[in-house]
Amino acid sequence: QVQLVESGGGLVQPGGSLRLSCATSGINFIFYDMSWYRQAPGEQRLLVARLGRSGIINYADPVKGRFTISRDNAKSMVYLQMNSLKPENSADYYCDAVRSFGARTEYWGQGTQVNVSS
Repeated sequence: QVQLVESGGGLVQPGGSLRLSCATSGINFIFYDMSWYRQAPGEQRLLVARLGRSGIINYADPVKGRFTISRDNAKSMVYLQMNSLKPENSADYYCDAVRSFGARTEYWGQGTQVNVSS
């Protein structure tokens, strides 16, 4: 059974930091491109950062220089270090795993909430 479980969300003051973690199981992790998405109430789900299996990284423009995505293939985990947080970063954050070769396969976590507020 495939599971993606996010953790690390919470309430933080503007300018603060959070580290999100996504623990995966049931997939061959090294074959998957891993991403973090965000979704605020009433808005569509948007890409925050992607770290491909080849190591290529993409960030959404609003988070460049503040967020860092990383992965630990030995632990089958992906992380999102979020620094200099702003109120507009408040959203539910979702972990996404995509295998893009062969039959495309995609899995989502259940999300973790981030609230940036004073």
